Amino acid sequence: MSGTESRWSVTPDAAVAAVRDVLSGHGKLEVVPKVHVGSLRDVATLYTPGVGTLVRRVVADPGEVDTLTNRANTIAVVTDGTAVLGFGRTGPLAALPVMEGKAIMFKLLAGLDAVPICLDVSDPAKLADHVAALEPTFAGFNLEDIAAPHCFSVLEALTSRLSVPVFHDDQYGTATVIVAGLINALKVIGKRKEDIRVVVNGAGAAGTAAARLILAWGAGDVVVCDRHGILCDGEAQPAPHMAALAAITNRTKIRGSLADALKGADVFVGLSAGRLLDAENVRSMAKSAIVFACANPEPEIMPHEALAAGAAIAGSGRFDAPNQCNNVLAFPGIMRGAVDVSIKEITETICLAASRAIAEHVRAGDLNSQNILPGPLDSGLCPAVAEAVAAQAAAEGLARKSYVKGAIAARVRGLNQATAHQQDYLREFGTRV
Repeated sequence: MSGTESRWSVTPDAAVAAVRDVLSGHGKLEVVPKVHVGSLRDVATLYTPGVGTLVRRVVADPGEVDTLTNRANTIAVVTDGTAVLGFGRTGPLAALPVMEGKAIMFKLLAGLDAVPICLDVSDPAKLADHVAALEPTFAGFNLEDIAAPHCFSVLEALTSRLSVPVFHDDQYGTATVIVAGLINALKVIGKRKEDIRVVVNGAGAAGTAAARLILAWGAGDVVVCDRHGILCDGEAQPAPHMAALAAITNRTKIRGSLADALKGADVFVGLSAGRLLDAENVRSMAKSAIVFACANPEPEIMPHEALAAGAAIAGSGRFDAPNQCNNVLAFPGIMRGAVDVSIKEITETICLAASRAIAEHVRAGDLNSQNILPGPLDSGLCPAVAEAVAAQAAAEGLARKSYVKGAIAARVRGLNQATAHQQDYLREFGTRV
């Protein structure tokens, strides 16, 4: 097997076996107390009558809830199951394994306690109502696997209604990592962002956010395609968000199919479906082309195929190939920083700050065509992203809690160290993956 092909694979049997534990039940998560309970006095202190004291203090000062409970470190990972990765509208029940996996990444990388919540709600307004009603329990909400166009209205409604951060990482988590990858890819191939034309295939949640963030970053032009072809201003679009996207992209008004858009393009960003790109498409692109085929679980073209067709750099959302353009590099740190300085809105400039932090985490001496992004288990990545998010929020005047330079990164490192001790225990006594 060549170095550009899949280095290892996860078999269906292994994926199932990894979450089955005879001792503790099935699945990937459990809730454990932070304190030892060994006597009735402990029960009386932690439960009743002790909790009565805490209730009275929170009634007198609601702000104390963040020091007397775990709310300040607890977020919800919420879905309606309408756009589950690679599977589409599975419904909320089949979405639960993904939400559990996401919750693990929040804890492992950012020290955040995350609760999976899968809602059987079909109306986007009602979905927003249900999530909003949960605000007393959570310090933030990570929306996940909610289909376009409803994801846009739900995010907008919650951002305006809630006093805690709401982040749809299928949108701007993915977009943040793609921009980080482009920052470093351009360093490798020696092109300027102002000179490149980027083709984004997919006008759903991820494609829309990626196109907008790439433009905000300063790319020369972005052309967006959906299943019907190239989006062009002045032509009828099937959804309002696509019309808005057409108005700010494709400045030369290219028309036609994805194949037409790719001719002479510098970058392909795939956020659509598997096997939509072939070698001939890649060969039609500009010299030193960049191909980020990020459809999951099967990309638009496999990275080794893109490289064989002439791409200078290839990436995907998979973890069995180099250059992993996966939102797990971004969402734990973004949410950690947003929660810690208590911001209401995660702006594009905050996401770009996170992009720069991710890109800068690859040292210059290690930067090459096979290594443009850090790995998700890099212990320094999440602290750096969280710190960058908090600093940018403070600079924009969005932080409602005080920001002290370096404090958030230090806190994340401490939390992750505690999680590492738990992982050591699991390595010795728990379920093996």
